[in-house]
Amino acid sequence: MIPDCCNPGVALRVVLLLLAGIAISALLIGEHLAAWSSLLVANLSLAAVTAGGALTSLCFLRPFVVGRSRVLQWSVGLGVPAAFMGLAGAVSIFLGAVTPHEPTLWIGLRMLASVAASFALLNHFQLRARAYSPSLSEARLIALQARIRPHFLFNSLNTVLGLLRSNPRQAESTLQDLAELFRVFMRDTRELVPLSAEIETCRQYLAIETLRLNPRLQVRWALADLPMDALVPSLLIQPLIENAVHHGIEPLAVAGQIEISGRLMGDRIRLEIINPLPSKGLGSGRMGNQMALSNVRERLMLLFDMEAELRMDTEGDRFRLTLDFPYRSERRGRHD
Repeated sequence: MIPDCCNPGVALRVVLLLLAGIAISALLIGEHLAAWSSLLVANLSLAAVTAGGALTSLCFLRPFVVGRSRVLQWSVGLGVPAAFMGLAGAVSIFLGAVTPHEPTLWIGLRMLASVAASFALLNHFQLRARAYSPSLSEARLIALQARIRPHFLFNSLNTVLGLLRSNPRQAESTLQDLAELFRVFMRDTRELVPLSAEIETCRQYLAIETLRLNPRLQVRWALADLPMDALVPSLLIQPLIENAVHHGIEPLAVAGQIEISGRLMGDRIRLEIINPLPSKGLGSGRMGNQMALSNVRERLMLLFDMEAELRMDTEGDRFRLTLDFPYRSERRGRHD
């Protein structure tokens, strides 16, 4: 219900929408340019105080109301801006900035306008979330179709069958990894999971693929500096690693290495995935990456707005993906 008001992108959208609304209302009410300018300045002053106080308060209150009843969330989302509007109006009258004939009515009307504006903004962010919801459904569909495709299942089972006689314990471990992978693939992609869980999913996937592609698939991990309690969307990193395997390793006739590294930079996390880029499959490999990349980018935009970034570039015969997003460790679920 309540957007992440700590996010600069959300705050910027709120301010721009308020400015547009105030300018239009002042233009409709003012009879001439001087009246329009006067109304604009007065309303902008009230809106600046109200927006600043409300955004700051909702930034701190949001973790306590997320996931609770809709009545409570609506009450907080509408009540906090109205309270700041009333306070700003009372202070303006006290300081003599405005001298309305009916102070109580004047303040009450502006509080009602604040409630209406807050209602419109909350609905705007809800509609925006719904607009991105096909991306979440597509993420789950991609997960199901890409992992439960026959050749992945058959290749994995053939690998297990080949190990039954020579290495029964390895076969059992591979079956456990495969079962755990399918359990994760069925998870709701709207949920946030600890980074440690997402990395474990990636390791399980790579363990199965290493048995199948050995010795062509080599993996180098460098994640010692990452905070494993950071929350990330479920199945955010694994599809990118799978892309690296399919488009970087499988086309190679020789061994290739996937490098997975990450570090904490202040309050931000940066992950890098580097894989070989076969010269013959340069065009097709990059095109094959587009569906997963666009889906991940949209999910990042929905959850982190302007604070997240997904970049890709090539360095000779290597393809690099860089994932940059805020470090958040507060527990949030599907109601967020």
